[in-house]
Amino acid sequence: MPTYAIGDLQGCQDSLLRLLDEIRFDPAADRLWLVGDLVNRGPDSLAVLRFVKSLGNAAISVLGNHDLHLLALAEGFGRAHKGDTLDAILNAPDCDELLAWLRRQKLAWCEGDWLMVHAGVLPDWTPEDTMQRAAEAEAMLQGAHYRDFFAQMYGNAPVAWDDSLQGTERLRVIVNAFTRLRYCSAEGAMEFHHKGAPGTQPAGWLPWFEVPGRKSAAATIIIGHWSTLGLINRGDLIALDTGCLWGGRLTAVRLEDRQVFAVQCPQVSRPKA
Repeated sequence: MPTYAIGDLQGCQDSLLRLLDEIRFDPAADRLWLVGDLVNRGPDSLAVLRFVKSLGNAAISVLGNHDLHLLALAEGFGRAHKGDTLDAILNAPDCDELLAWLRRQKLAWCEGDWLMVHAGVLPDWTPEDTMQRAAEAEAMLQGAHYRDFFAQMYGNAPVAWDDSLQGTERLRVIVNAFTRLRYCSAEGAMEFHHKGAPGTQPAGWLPWFEVPGRKSAAATIIIGHWSTLGLINRGDLIALDTGCLWGGRLTAVRLEDRQVFAVQCPQVSRPKA
């Protein structure tokens, strides 16, 4: 049963279908691991949601920041951004069903030595810590009071993890790490403003996966989120956001042998400066 990890889709349904043809995907025999950001900015987020949902147990997706943004907007929280392409979902007759399915997706997924999240893992978290933190936030997102979290989800603070954190602040750190993290300090304080490739960041910040002594280094972590990072396929990290939305590629890695598959994508949006 081959498993293919695939980078950020962001509504690029045609590119996804071409990639699945490339790998000869068979939902009866193969599995897809999707690194999140199924929706937004691309041309057909509604089709992506319907298709991935239809795959049932053949597809596992973790939540990305754009997926959470959609869920919050649907509940009346946050504000629409220039470039959002979510109206088709919000106006669809099956909107409630799709969003209920999306809200039940995981923030982290672990099998054996593989650990998948959308953006990153804080340096002080072991794989076991990571799954425990994910379970805390998932319980809120899937529980009866999920709207309470969406009302307070947006914000950068606190920027660092502390075991004593409680309530909304604790959940915000967890969700920000899993869905927004790129750079942090050696002590694990998160920096959310710089999106450039490693080597362009201000002094004092490191890519989260390069922090010395990172406690999740024994796992192979699979991520998307960071298009300027490009493809990384090394022992402890598989980074899969290769800029499909920006006219780059949509990339899959077959986990069993690390073989890379990709299709070229049309440019449907321009990166922000």
